[in-house]
Order: sequence, then structure tokens, then C-alpha cells
Amino acid sequence: MAKFKFVEWLVLWLQENSHFECDWDAGNRTKSASKHSVRTEEAEEVFTLRQAAPLGVQVSPPVHEERLGIVGTTSEGRILHVAFTLRDGKVRPISVRPAHKKERELYEAYLREI
Repeated sequence: MAKFKFVEWLVLWLQENSHFECDWDAGNRTKSASKHSVRTEEAEEVFTLRQAAPLGVQVSPPVHEERLGIVGTTSEGRILHVAFTLRDGKVRPISVRPAHKKERELYEAYLREI
């Protein structure tokens, strides 16, 4: 499992943006659906419902492009983990999957704080 380092700017970015445009590549669009049963529309809700908890910047394993992580709910109540990068002002999802137990606990603690 990837490890993330918390960065404050990600919290501000999530709070300040009211519109998120996603740029899916064909491989990641189908991977999330087939491997994790997560539709692209459902994955995008993690951003648009504005209740996502930022994990931060991925530090392990090393990657060539800054990779960010958030955990949030969908309108169906699923808690998803989204790994993404920012390209040309757009969110480019890399991986979307149901959150692991530790991530769900972190998300629930985040909700209690806000």
C-alpha cells in the first residue's frame, strides 16, 4: 500500500475548489471499474460532494510525478480512496478503490474534527 505525507495545501485546495474537472485515461477508467467495481461517476463524487479527507502527497513507493491521495464518500455511502495527479488544472485519477480499514478510520476521525 502506498504511503502519503500530509500537506496542508491539499486541504485548502479541496475546500476552495467548487468545480473539479477529471481527465481519465482509458486504462485507469476501465481498471477502476473492472478491478474495484467503482464507476467513474462515483469516483468523481469523492471530489464534488466536498467531504473528502486529504491523505497528502505519496512518498512511497517513489513516483516520477507528484501523486496525491484523498479518502471520501460517494452518494451511495461508499468510502473510496482516490490516488490522482494534477495536470493542466484537471484531476487525473490514477487509482480508485474502496478504502481500507485504516483509511476509513482516518476518514471518520477527520469528519468528527470538522
